[in-house]
Amino acid sequence: MPRLIFFCGHAGTGKTTLARRTIAALMAEAHVQCTGESFCLLDKDTLYGDYSSAVMGVLTGDPNDRDSPPYLQHLRNPEYHGLMKTARENLGLGVSTIVVGPLSREVKAHQLADRAWLGVADDVQVRIVWVTLQEAEARRRIAARGNANDAWKLAHWDDYRTRLFTLDPAEYPELLMFDNTAAGAPEFDALMQALAKGSE
Repeated sequence: MPRLIFFCGHAGTGKTTLARRTIAALMAEAHVQCTGESFCLLDKDTLYGDYSSAVMGVLTGDPNDRDSPPYLQHLRNPEYHGLMKTARENLGLGVSTIVVGPLSREVKAHQLADRAWLGVADDVQVRIVWVTLQEAEARRRIAARGNANDAWKLAHWDDYRTRLFTLDPAEYPELLMFDNTAAGAPEFDALMQALAKGSE
């Protein structure tokens, strides 16, 4: 019974690092318990980063552009569609899949909790982790990682921050909220326990 686990959230919250830590723990657990469960990690930036750079270089002259209307109108949705197609192929082979990407519009619209939208079988167990971080720390981490794709965000932070939003847990019961601001071993252990409930 494969699992589909999303790690979503705004830029700089630590989604990828948390997802990698989680998949390592899940693989170790599967080895110890001899469950035979296999995993794959699908990170949107890894899958589509080079492709999007090439396309945006042609469209706008800036291969690092991930925030302009041309990107948002022409590349954002196809990237996510391809990401989900790849996830579905792995799930169809019985491979549990961890997907990393902001997916903020989709989370806000409750689409990740909609099996019809996901296009996954009834036996796939879906968990959605919404990763948060205090804005100042997120900005610091974005600046520190030195990714050229973040240049617009840092140069136009007041505009970018208008896209940021906070979700009310009461309105999004499908989400596992994870505050990554000062997350240590106890918080990570609690997350692992919550994910384990999804595999029962």
